[in-house]
Amino acid sequence: MADAQKIVDKAIKFLKAEQEVYGNFSVHEMRQVNIQSKNKQAARVIATDTNQQLDNIKTLDELAEHCKSIDLLKTELKEANLVMGSGNPNADLIIIGEAPGKQEDLQGEPFVGRSGQLLTKILKAINFEREDIYIANILKYRPPENRDPRPEERLKSLPYLLKQIDIINPKLILCLGRISAQTLLENNGPMKNMRGSFHPFMGKYELMVTYHPAALLRNPNFKKDTWEDVQELRKRYDELGCKP
Repeated sequence: MADAQKIVDKAIKFLKAEQEVYGNFSVHEMRQVNIQSKNKQAARVIATDTNQQLDNIKTLDELAEHCKSIDLLKTELKEANLVMGSGNPNADLIIIGEAPGKQEDLQGEPFVGRSGQLLTKILKAINFEREDIYIANILKYRPPENRDPRPEERLKSLPYLLKQIDIINPKLILCLGRISAQTLLENNGPMKNMRGSFHPFMGKYELMVTYHPAALLRNPNFKKDTWEDVQELRKRYDELGCKP
């Protein structure tokens, strides 16, 4: 906990220095920090320090045990369960959502509620089983009332997700939803500007963006675009010779 607090203190110190350069913006406790484009370096400060703690972690099980000890990953729901991820630890495709919901919290597994059931159907439509791939979220703990992950929560969770990705070492990443895409691409643009192509990510992965299944449940008009996206994903998966 002491090491985690040092990371937060360092980030806040950086933001205060940025304030002197760019003018006034609010600097509060980390849970109140709003990460804007001019403050992206703050995320890198935290990621660098946190990665030093993660360097010796080699497996997903070790990472999960480590995350259980990191209080800063939790939301206000202090009794929530860790939802690390599930699926094939050697997958060539990782699907990344936003945050666990109620059912995910109860079962300790991502995408098992209504959105998860729809995701399973989408995967089957392009000849994937859930055990073929790996599924995770930006946040590792459920936010209250299933609210959107806050910018500072994403900041704190991102290094652990990136470590997950590196351990699995996939070829393709599919971001589900605006928040997942904006977090990984460091881009505050709309979905329409992020989907429809493969983005280079971390120098060795290809990342695609499509709508979150929850958005499809609310707005069926997104289904056509999503279907086009996942068909392109499957095509690229096969072109790269991914397994199985």
